[in-house]
Amino acid sequence: MTVAQLMEALSRIPGEAVVLMEADGGLSLVSALDFVESQGPGAPAEVVLLPSMEE
Repeated sequence: MTVAQLMEALSRIPGEAVVLMEADGGLSLVSALDFVESQGPGAPAEVVLLPSMEE
């Protein structure tokens, strides 16, 4: 999924909804994201969703 596809999908969801991700057989809140620049020719930049560690 690209950032554009993610933004399109999120645009159809109420803004107050929480973002969860599957982690270790359960769900975790997404607390932040990390942007990683392209790591070489032909490699895409990446967005990494980071789970909350307070759960």
